[in-house]
Amino acid sequence: MKKLALILSFIIFTGSAFAGSCPMMAKGVDAKIAEAQKLRDAGMKAHDNGDHAKSEELLSKALEMFKR
Repeated sequence: MKKLALILSFIIFTGSAFAGSCPMMAKGVDAKIAEAQKLRDAGMKAHDNGDHAKSEELLSKALEMFKR
């Protein structure tokens, strides 16, 4: 019984230790979204200016960010 209590307390405390990494992970996601948004905006600006090759290049880079 003591062994079970020890195992359960270990699981509970280690789970809460990893919970602190959530805000750091969210910041990483936010940074990636911001970078992809900049590439998207630049790609659409290139499209509007008639530079479709540059537009496709920038938009492809933005899409690649989500595959990693």
